[in-house]
Amino acid sequence: MQRAGHVLPFPLPYESRPGPARRAQFPNIDATAAAGAALCSADGALATVVHIVQDTSGAGHHRVAYSSGFAVSAPGAPAREAVVVTCAHTLEEIRHDPLLRAGLPSPAVHPGDHVSGSFVITGPPTAPVFHPVRAVLSALHRGDLLVLAASLPPTPTPTLSPRQNWRPEASLRTLPVNPYPVQPGTPIRAHFGWTPWVGGTWRKWVRGTVVGYKDFAGRDAKPGTYDSLAHLHFDPPPTQGSSGGPIVDEESGAVVGVVLGTQLVSHLQGVRGWGVPAEMIFEMFSLPGLDLKGRER
Repeated sequence: MQRAGHVLPFPLPYESRPGPARRAQFPNIDATAAAGAALCSADGALATVVHIVQDTSGAGHHRVAYSSGFAVSAPGAPAREAVVVTCAHTLEEIRHDPLLRAGLPSPAVHPGDHVSGSFVITGPPTAPVFHPVRAVLSALHRGDLLVLAASLPPTPTPTLSPRQNWRPEASLRTLPVNPYPVQPGTPIRAHFGWTPWVGGTWRKWVRGTVVGYKDFAGRDAKPGTYDSLAHLHFDPPPTQGSSGGPIVDEESGAVVGVVLGTQLVSHLQGVRGWGVPAEMIFEMFSLPGLDLKGRER
């Protein structure tokens, strides 16, 4: 992927303690209700990211890979575009699918026999709105992260109510991102969905807890030290289609991680939710105050 390791020429604001207008606010839900099922102020920033390839030779073969994603505020990004953070592995699945391997010597696949594309989908399940992905802005393979540019103007400040934000015609609002890792035991809300991605979409915010961190060698790591925080473990484990969704600190209302899937920690501890700390997102953006106008994009 050409944009792997590319540092974008604009920064991502540090928002460890966002104000009331920016933070994700979750409604009080009765204990007997389905936790997280109600709309919250963060819903307007969420999207389904879909990568599609279809055989046009008449065989009728196709492949769809989908994940979650969320918009972030990136001052300096191209106008009338939303900057969306998601996971990278679903795009890699499509890129390595036999339907797209037309460049390889194979008598079964010929150039021009397929069409492909990526879309950011917003709106309710009954009326989804498809927005084409203009470009892959950056990718961080060791963090399984991807930053996309979609032709959808984000709302710079959340002026709409949660219910208005969920309307198809409303722009994506953006979520604040915290560059500082939270401590184990921190209460979180993780976005679980989308299954299936069109028609009857299931989605909700689930209460959970940060369990701990691992470094790149799989050893226990602690925030606030010189340890490399490569992996974030949380409970409960997410469902299929949750990859790329935000993990939000329930107290501050800022994104502190990105969901990647599940991972078997050990036979004793079992399967845990698996993600990356939000500090990795900042590796794809310029440092605040750093002028990269003279550098090639």
